[in-house]
Amino acid sequence: MSLPKDLESFSSLVEIIAYLRGPDGCPWDRKQTHRSLREGLLEECYEVLEALDEADNGRLCVELGDLLMQIVFHARVAEEAGEFELADVIRGINAKLIRRHPHVFGDAEAGDADQVLANWEALKKKERAEDASMLAGVPPDMPALAYSQEVQARVARVGFDWDEDEGVLEKLAEEVRELGQAEGREEMEAEYGDILFTLANIARRQGIGLEAALRRGNRRFFGRFAAMEEICHKRGLNFEKLSFDEQNRLWDEAKGKVG
Repeated sequence: MSLPKDLESFSSLVEIIAYLRGPDGCPWDRKQTHRSLREGLLEECYEVLEALDEADNGRLCVELGDLLMQIVFHARVAEEAGEFELADVIRGINAKLIRRHPHVFGDAEAGDADQVLANWEALKKKERAEDASMLAGVPPDMPALAYSQEVQARVARVGFDWDEDEGVLEKLAEEVRELGQAEGREEMEAEYGDILFTLANIARRQGIGLEAALRRGNRRFFGRFAAMEEICHKRGLNFEKLSFDEQNRLWDEAKGKVG
């Protein structure tokens, strides 16, 4: 295969993936399946999210390319197995976008984003099997916090939600009290779950993506602890032998350095 001349063309990506899967292509690429590619797809999704969290547009461009490659790769595997083709993927999403936006491509009306979401949920309800739960379409393999926010967002669209934040905060206080009264590991685990679920609901109502917020919190902790280790290294200190008060003073110093 001669190298594609137009590297900006989507068809060039399709051709490259097809060639890599062919007899003269790459042994590793040829042996991949939908299942073997699963972890790679998930990893690329997380890397896109990390680039978004960091507002790194250069990296986002690269990571979106990696994610697009995964999609084309899966479509090629499917085509070879006679399951579907890339054209089916594109046709399906185009049709869905038109169908789910009747206020743009049809005669429905939607004055604001809330009405769009309400219309969206009504359309999805028509598409679901009659006895299927509206929550059945939420992928169970989503990270737990993101799953909590998604299911709560879906039920909120049909009115199952608190009128005011105060009600959710009272619910959180109730769950904390129940944790204090819990007996045994199993009951404590259940109460922790209820607390996290309620926190996810509060964050959703405030427009905060809890998964992204926790990732940022994790990165802040990593940066501050690494700064503490660097301070100890420069001063010849053994972190493990410091008292908790001394460690906390280092923590405050590290916060001043890395935020």
